[in-house]
Amino acid sequence: MGMEKEKQIIYNLCVIRKNFIYLLILLFFLAACSSVPKNTKNSCAIFEDRYLWYKHTKKVEEKWGVPVYIQLAFVKKESDFNWLAKPPRHKLFKVIPYKRKSSSFGYSQAVNGTWEQYKKETGNKYATRARFKDSVDFIGWYVNKTHKLLKIPKNDAYRQYLAYYKGWGDYKNYSKDQKAIIYAKSTKDFASKYRKQLTTCRDQLNRKKYIIY
Repeated sequence: MGMEKEKQIIYNLCVIRKNFIYLLILLFFLAACSSVPKNTKNSCAIFEDRYLWYKHTKKVEEKWGVPVYIQLAFVKKESDFNWLAKPPRHKLFKVIPYKRKSSSFGYSQAVNGTWEQYKKETGNKYATRARFKDSVDFIGWYVNKTHKLLKIPKNDAYRQYLAYYKGWGDYKNYSKDQKAIIYAKSTKDFASKYRKQLTTCRDQLNRKKYIIY
């Protein structure tokens, strides 16, 4: 009886050790996939760090007709590629942390309601805002919808971002929002830089082949 109990204890310890190793491997891959790239100001450097991100943005470009550099510019402006980005909290009496300014979250900073609309319209019901692949697909969907509703070209980073920031309904009032205009100009600048940088490395990126997509 004592021998059987000892064997059971050894077996349980082996299982725990095995599961712990699996957990460490999983955490390693999550950290590698979710950490912010070293240089977010250069599109070639971003994709050198995260090649699968190029595959995802290229797929969005093919699916929604939204250029890779537009997708990157939006993510850069919204979250600076931080998968857990959230708006700052309001402060009561300038000291006590209170509610956040909005429900924006993740790479794309999509709010709850628009994110749910995206999932419903695309059928991507398991999409999460903390996943880069889903976030850029959301941006592609939004830009494409903006193009249909407001007739704004998909490669017009300035006006597309204004619609992204203000929302489709309030886009017409953007001239009264100086913050939105400043953000849109910044996004346009990022898009222009990313586009130029991509011309130097896109051929090389297209030649790379990964087994995992």
